[in-house]
Amino acid sequence: MEAIILSKQQYVELLNKMDVIKSSLEENQKSPEETFLDNQEFLQLMNISKRTAQTWRDEGIVSFSQIGSKIYYQMSDVQKLLDKNYKEAFSKKRRKF
Repeated sequence: MEAIILSKQQYVELLNKMDVIKSSLEENQKSPEETFLDNQEFLQLMNISKRTAQTWRDEGIVSFSQIGSKIYYQMSDVQKLLDKNYKEAFSKKRRKF
């Protein structure tokens, strides 16, 4: 193994460059809500058929964008769909016979 010796100034410059790269990566990363899924990704995520997705679009259950024949879903819309249909768990009390 080979050791590399840096001066303090070189070390500080290297750390600064790494911080700049990290900041740039964080800025360029989209939040999950801004991510778009194509139709195939949506079908896989929801584990549904093409026909079910078509029905949901036709009935206004899920929002979508269409460019030509390509269908896209915004992840925030998928989250809204799931939140809207969320059912709170109920507690089961033990019955005494």
